[in-house]
Amino acid sequence: MAHMPTIVLVGHGMVGQRFLEALADRGVTERARIVVLCEEPRPAYDRVRLTSYFDGKKPDDLSMVEDGFMARHGIELHLDDPAETIDREARTVTSRAGRVIAYDTLVLATGSYPFVPPVPGKDATGCFVYRTIEDLLAIEEYAKTAATGAVVGGGLLGLEAAGALKGLGLETHIVEFAPRLMPVQVDEGGGAALLRTIENMGLIVHTGTGTQEVLTEDGAVTGMALSDGSTVATDMVVFSAGVRPRDQLARDCGLGVGERGGIAVDERCRTSDPAVYAIGECALAADGRVYGLVAPGYEMALTAAAAIAEDEAGPAAAAAGATFTGADTSTKLKLLGVDVASFGDAHGTTENCLDVVYSDSRSGIYKKLVVDQEGVLLGGVLVGDAESYGMLRPMTGTKPPVSPEQLVLPAGAGAPVALGPSSLPDDAIICSCHNVTKGAICACSSLPEVKKCTKAGTGCGSCVKVIQQLLPKPADSGMCGCFSYTRSELYEIVRTMRFTSYAQLLDSHGRAEARGGEGCEICKPAVASILASLTNEYILDGERAALQDTNDHFLANMQRNGSYSIVPRIPGGEITPDKLIVIGEVARDFGLYTKITGGQRIDLFGARVDQLPAIWARLVDAGFESGHAYGKSLRTVKSCVGQTWCRYGVQDSVKMAIDLELRYRGLRAPHKLKSAVSGCARECAEAQSKDFGVIATANGWNLYVGGNGGATPRHADLLAQDLSDAELIRLIDRFLMFYIRTADRLERTAAWLERLEGGLEHLRDVIVHDKLGLCDELEALMAAHVATYRDEWAETLNDPERLRRFVSFVNAPEAPDPSVKFVPERGQIKPDLTVLTLEGVSAR
Repeated sequence: MAHMPTIVLVGHGMVGQRFLEALADRGVTERARIVVLCEEPRPAYDRVRLTSYFDGKKPDDLSMVEDGFMARHGIELHLDDPAETIDREARTVTSRAGRVIAYDTLVLATGSYPFVPPVPGKDATGCFVYRTIEDLLAIEEYAKTAATGAVVGGGLLGLEAAGALKGLGLETHIVEFAPRLMPVQVDEGGGAALLRTIENMGLIVHTGTGTQEVLTEDGAVTGMALSDGSTVATDMVVFSAGVRPRDQLARDCGLGVGERGGIAVDERCRTSDPAVYAIGECALAADGRVYGLVAPGYEMALTAAAAIAEDEAGPAAAAAGATFTGADTSTKLKLLGVDVASFGDAHGTTENCLDVVYSDSRSGIYKKLVVDQEGVLLGGVLVGDAESYGMLRPMTGTKPPVSPEQLVLPAGAGAPVALGPSSLPDDAIICSCHNVTKGAICACSSLPEVKKCTKAGTGCGSCVKVIQQLLPKPADSGMCGCFSYTRSELYEIVRTMRFTSYAQLLDSHGRAEARGGEGCEICKPAVASILASLTNEYILDGERAALQDTNDHFLANMQRNGSYSIVPRIPGGEITPDKLIVIGEVARDFGLYTKITGGQRIDLFGARVDQLPAIWARLVDAGFESGHAYGKSLRTVKSCVGQTWCRYGVQDSVKMAIDLELRYRGLRAPHKLKSAVSGCARECAEAQSKDFGVIATANGWNLYVGGNGGATPRHADLLAQDLSDAELIRLIDRFLMFYIRTADRLERTAAWLERLEGGLEHLRDVIVHDKLGLCDELEALMAAHVATYRDEWAETLNDPERLRRFVSFVNAPEAPDPSVKFVPERGQIKPDLTVLTLEGVSAR
């Protein structure tokens, strides 16, 4: 039997996982045993987006490993069991748990470790580093007892750490030894613009000074002494002053390392031992550099995988990435909400180069392009506005078709129409993380296809907007066969033309073959929702009744046996004993099944359609109204008990939840809306899983948007922090009306936000910064809704004509539906499944 070689990978970070994927792509996993030793207790996760944990992401949300990947490819993954020694002569690796694994090929992907300055007090209680998920969990826990935090380091990770501390409610200091923030990525002008913006956010920045000592009392942090003679009072310190390559394993086993660290490798990522490779931040590349970005690490992973594949199966198995001679260190980030990007020769080190600079200190925008004497673009720095990064970076090394001055000027300042991605050559690299060209992207027809076939857009994500601009647009984006318009376009038509009926819209803007017809099941409910959100009129009057879905048609939720459930509104989950008694009496008198919902309400099941008005009458008399559980509208605003009762609460979450629910009740939308308000960061109301969620801070409220549960759960994104009551309500007004205005039919806010061009940042520009000048109009639309809201149950009860529809049989109004039958269960009722089977009542 032929020998099956063993490949051992030491380290399972982003680069290690990319290496495994590259082996699988080349078929190596089918002819070799693959063993992975991982120091952390979890598989590879997205360290680039580490800080998103503080924006609501769970550790599992950051995973880089596709479900079933390891099992599918027969890879042995050992978590929480790092390699401790390497015996190159015996070709074995020994792990902490005592595993001794013989290897034919060894790949070191041990990454880097945080540099902690050797200052007194660095090991005190309250000192942390910012590198792993476990570090973040520890920081989060300690911050609960702290009021002030300090970050040592003003680079990429330092600013991310500062943003995390600020988000945890701490007064935050940043200490940077260099004369400016982000000294590696930006120049003096960019650093100045970044400093102004960050200070305006309330962070305290100390540049040009270092940490001399961490001050302590009883072994815990109380402050820091700086090299300029000043002191900073702080409860915790986070060290984020750079990283160093983790090369100790290589040193211990005699592999070659660089003078300043890093495992020395050649152009194929081989170390001084041909059987050992090194990739990622632990490696000193052949050009003498240690690369600290993920894109070069991915290139090394591809190079090593190609070399190993060639060794295992001959030259035909090797593919792209056969040598690594250096990498693009361009980067685009959003730090503390500020866009920062640099590319190419950002600092202008090329001889006789020229700078083209645009600076607007008032807006915190700084743009610098570096060009040579012939106008060839060499690099640049963008702070505050990095929208053009996706176009400028691929142009590096070429002469743009317009002058560099026109490339930095803002819109409306004399600049021509911006260049589009179509002007780039086919060999332009669009995705630097995975080295994907424009030509490869244009060979695909959709963004999912691009991600699957090329992996472009799955790294840092900065290229996604350009990718979408390169992909072909659908020939017909109409909602259905009746209209050649999208839902958002129909919304604008109805709003602008002030249409009040579906027939008007169909006859004036429907497809020629659909005009004069009755429409279809796709567009009728969608247009009904648009009309309801704009006019707020009773949804069952006139033609509007024929447009509704089954549930809206009877203002209740139809169940599987043809009966209905009724959900009265209980704002914020707060209810008086008297109202509880009424619900109990109604359930008892009508023989209904009762269930407490996940949205802090009580659902009453088993009502026949002819019983609905009588049940509503009892509830309305007691002060209840429709909970709109049947509609594509606001369902609930959950809440914890907040500071009124809870010793951890910092705001009155119940009052805010009630105010929000009563404000947005009955608001028709493309899909259902759910919300919650938590009184503190412990998040008992689960606000970050809602379409819009609110979490109290010591200074006000944090607003999260775009979350949902369901089949594809998504955590909401942090939109704004420390808002007053008025600011919070104003932003939610704008958010909801902008969503209603632009979303597709049956599109939840989570999917809408994912699809929205520019994503969260574009949303923030529109509804926080009023970039499109829409905010006054959005607020006016919401004000009109609030002013014209009427309870649909009460509206029905007050009109005998409207009540006529609530009968089981038109020709026998008093006769109950004989097919609606129940059997007892646990002291209540449930649908009679025998009747369902025999009589064929459809489940909905």
